Amino acid sequence: MGKSRRTIPEELLLLALDPTTGTTAQPQSLDLGLAGAQLVELALAGRIAPDGDRIAVVLPRPTGDPTLDSALELLRRRGSPVRAVHWIGGPRLGLRQTYLTHLERCGMVHAVAGQMCGVLPTTRYQATETAISREIRTRLDNAIRTGVPPDPRTAALAALAHAVGLGKHLYPGNEGRSSRSRLRDLIRHDPMGGLVAHAVMDVQNGVAVQTRRTPVRGAAAEPAGLPGPSRHGGMVRAVAH
Repeated sequence: MGKSRRTIPEELLLLALDPTTGTTAQPQSLDLGLAGAQLVELALAGRIAPDGDRIAVVLPRPTGDPTLDSALELLRRRGSPVRAVHWIGGPRLGLRQTYLTHLERCGMVHAVAGQMCGVLPTTRYQATETAISREIRTRLDNAIRTGVPPDPRTAALAALAHAVGLGKHLYPGNEGRSSRSRLRDLIRHDPMGGLVAHAVMDVQNGVAVQTRRTPVRGAAAEPAGLPGPSRHGGMVRAVAH
C-alpha cells in the first residue's frame, strides 16, 4: 500500500485533533474508532471482507503499512472470522499514540511539550500540514451538504466520525444539528464502514459483553446511541505522561 494516500485511521485522527488546543476530541471512543478504521482500510485494500457481522481474512499478504499489517496478522492468527464488535472491543493499548507518533514522523503534526498543573509533563499535538486537514474536512462537508453519495473512503470516514461522537466537535451547537444528522445518515453509503461504525457504538453500549454470552447474528446492525462519548466530555489532553 503506497503512502501517497492517507489511511482512514490517519484521517480520523486528524479530524479529531483540535487545531487550537492540540488535544483530541472523544479520546476514549476514538481509540475504538481507530481500531475500526483499520478494519475499513484493510477491507479497501482487499485483505479482509465482511461475513455477516464477522470479519474474514481473504488475502493475508502484507500491505506495507506496519500498523495495518500488525492488525492483519492478528486477524489471520484467529483462524476463523471474528465478530467486528469483539475485535473492536478488544484491548488496543497505545493505538492512538502509535498513530500520533506516525503522523509526527510523517511531518503532519508536531509535538508540543507542556505541563499539567505546572508539574506533570504532557504532550500536545499541532497539525503542521493544515491544508491536509482542510481537505479532509472539505470532503466531509461536501458529502453532508450536497447530498451526492460520497466515495467509499469518505463514507467510511463519516460513519466512523459519527460513531466515535465527533459530530458535536465538527458541527457544534444548534446550528450544527442538521449536519450532525446528515453525518449519521452517511453510514448507509458504505457497507463495511457501516458495519464497523455500528460495532464501535455497540462496544460503547456494552453489547460486546452481551454477545460473548449469547452470540447473535447481526448484533451490530442497529446503533444504540452514544453514551460513551457523551460521558467523556469533549476535549482532554492527547497524552499525559
